[in-house]
Amino acid sequence: MRMHDGADMLFAAPWSAVERLLLAAICVATLFFAIVTPPFQAPDENQHYMKALSLAQGHVLTQTRGTAIGVELPRAALDIHAVDFPTDVPPTSRLFTRDQVASSATADAGRPGGAFADFPNVASYAPSLYAPGAAGLMLGRALSLPWINAFYVGRIINAMTGLALLIMALRLLPFGRNALLATALLPTFAYQTGSLSPDAVINGLGFLGLSLALRTGFMDAAPARSAALYITAPLLALCKGVYLPLMAAGLHRTGDRRPWLILGAMALGALAFIGWMHVSGGSQALYHIQSRRTGETMMTAPLRDQLAIILADPVGYIRILTGSVIERTPVYALQIVGRFGWNAILLPLLAYPLALLMLGAGVTSGSGARFGLGQRLWWLAVAAGVALLIETAMYLTGTPLGADYIQGTQGRYFLPVLPLALLALSPGQAWRGAARLVALTAIPLLLVAAGTVVDSFWVHGFVTSDGMPPHERIGRALLLPSPRW
Repeated sequence: MRMHDGADMLFAAPWSAVERLLLAAICVATLFFAIVTPPFQAPDENQHYMKALSLAQGHVLTQTRGTAIGVELPRAALDIHAVDFPTDVPPTSRLFTRDQVASSATADAGRPGGAFADFPNVASYAPSLYAPGAAGLMLGRALSLPWINAFYVGRIINAMTGLALLIMALRLLPFGRNALLATALLPTFAYQTGSLSPDAVINGLGFLGLSLALRTGFMDAAPARSAALYITAPLLALCKGVYLPLMAAGLHRTGDRRPWLILGAMALGALAFIGWMHVSGGSQALYHIQSRRTGETMMTAPLRDQLAIILADPVGYIRILTGSVIERTPVYALQIVGRFGWNAILLPLLAYPLALLMLGAGVTSGSGARFGLGQRLWWLAVAAGVALLIETAMYLTGTPLGADYIQGTQGRYFLPVLPLALLALSPGQAWRGAARLVALTAIPLLLVAAGTVVDSFWVHGFVTSDGMPPHERIGRALLLPSPRW
């Protein structure tokens, strides 16, 4: 790809056979995880399930009953989590069997009536995040399937939506396709997309928003492309407002109206976010968390009170932000590659340098276009700014009042940001053999991740607690998933 003075930038080269193979591997891995991962073994999937179910039952807004926030839902649907596959379990080894799924499928008739479902963590999330999962649950019930089977249909429809958004983003991206492919090849992407988590929609819309912004900023502003930009920006803002600034990546030095198209779309997205906060009441649901510093159960802080602390001592908050980022970066690195269950199961340790090699190969595969240092620094600034917004949002809404650390940030939150960072580092031309190296590292990485899920959940068992490498058995840790350490 090259730039002509006064002309539009040429679109990305046709798909290579290697790129098609890698996309197929992402799709297969995602659907594999959707089917093989036991129910509610993705972070907060139980709450996401109840939120999607509430939308499927016609509830757009939640209700408050005492300290509980949620809606009335069918008891049979709730009991597949509360009774059959609970996540609040003792810290002992846990192993799933096919009989559990079969038993749950026959239990619906004995669970009549309804019960109030409490899902405060996700109560304020926009319904657009849960539309695919809700559609899958509705389809499952329309086919007269038991609730546990409808749950799996919801997962598959959610996964297919995430994959469709990824494919659209890849097709629209004018350059840097390998940066986006490398991000989607990380096991965490496939694992989260193959669940009922809204991450499938969040990541997909993050990728699509970035692609449309770059295409609008660096190519001609076709009407259909502008319309897509103005549809995607509000949907992206409704995912989580912190991701909306990703679309600023399309801004660059130019004399035409394209920057105003992007800025206008971002403004519309901000209005959509504010509008949803107004419609939903704008209230923050407080919830209990386990402090990562003390292990005590504590309550998250009211946003207004936490914001007042930041404004009273912004320099102090910068110290908190800097210290937390430095302290948690190794954890984020593990999680963004793959840490399954509720962040309890690590891949074999050799998988993590393999993932780093894959990302490096994705970078050296080249962007397909030449950019100056200023443009690259702008992309890095946008990526870093979004990452810091994520941390600040978690301090405001997911951390105890006045804490000197940030609680609740997970590596997967940075997946929508990663392609832009990789693009900023990519050379214009591919290094020889780089594309093939992506395939030679990504496919084994996904196979290791698939083996980890099967072994940890269905063969060996696991314990729901953070696991780190044991110094005395480092050989096993290099080659086996953490439950086997």
